[in-house]
This record gives sequence, structure tokens and C-alpha cells, in this order.
Amino acid sequence: MDLLLPLLIGIGLSMDCLAVAIAIGAAQPARRIRNAAIIALSFGLFQALMTLAGWGAGQWFAEWIISIAPIVAFLLLTAIGIKMILESREEKEEGENEIVMQVVPIILLSLATSIDALAAGMSLAFLDLPIAWPALVIGIVAYVFSFIGVVLGSHLHEVLGRKVELLGGLILIVIGLKVLLSR
Repeated sequence: MDLLLPLLIGIGLSMDCLAVAIAIGAAQPARRIRNAAIIALSFGLFQALMTLAGWGAGQWFAEWIISIAPIVAFLLLTAIGIKMILESREEKEEGENEIVMQVVPIILLSLATSIDALAAGMSLAFLDLPIAWPALVIGIVAYVFSFIGVVLGSHLHEVLGRKVELLGGLILIVIGLKVLLSR
């Protein structure tokens, strides 16, 4: 398999990662490079692993997983979005750790943004295509988009202040609704 197909799939799958990463960067502007690396690594790993899992599941789980995946993604994104909105209204001391840089929310966001990668992996299995190269490319693309998103979000925070965290929470909810309604 050449580079173009997995690259295009990776770009398509990374759009949710980019939007969520911007929201995270806006909510946690301090230590932007460190935060960007953590989020990007998590998002990239989940995109690659979910692609592999989807390919492995193939047709066996396909119908069941695809039926509940949008609901799971919606619930995860909406819950974290609501938490971000509520926190945008609270006064915080400088350097206080935000919800988005805690381990559980990072994993939940990584899972929620990688649901589509599961379906993409299943599609590759249905087409009887090899998976190692596409999963690697998809993970790398998600890493790059997520890293850039966190950095962009932190710059937006510098320009717009705490309002960006509110906007970030709303973006997560809208992405969750998009996933839910696209089933």
C-alpha cells in the first residue's frame, strides 16, 4: 500500500483530534509544548491502536461496535465539554491543573476522538488490505495535527482569554453531537 491512501485517511480521521486539541490548548495554555506532546502522543496512539483494533475485529464485531460507538463518543465528549464550560466560569489560581491535563480525561478524549479510526480499520479489513503501514501513518498524522492544535489553542487563549475555554467546551459538545447524529 502506498502512502497516499493512509495519509488521506489519517487527515480525515485527525480533524476531530485537531478540534479537540485546540480546545485543550485553549483551556491549558501554560507549558504548551509539554501539553502538546502529551496530548499528541495519546491521540496518535489511540488513532493507531483503534485502527488496528477495527481491522482485527473485522466483520465479527463490526455491526455491534458501529452501533454503539457514536453514543459512547457523544457521551464522553459532552461530559468533558460540560466540565470545561463549568470550569471556564470558575476563578483559578495561576498554574492550577485543568481537567484536560489529567490522565483519565486525556484517555477519554483520546478514545472519543478515535472511534472513527475503529471503523476505518474495519473498512481496511473488509477490503483485505494490510494494516501495519496505514495504522502507523494514521497515528503519526493524528500526532502532528494534535500537537499543532494544542499549540494553536494556547495561542488563542493568549488572545481571547478564558472565553476560549468556554468555546472549547462548546466545540467538544458539537463534535459529540456530530458523531451521534452521523450514525
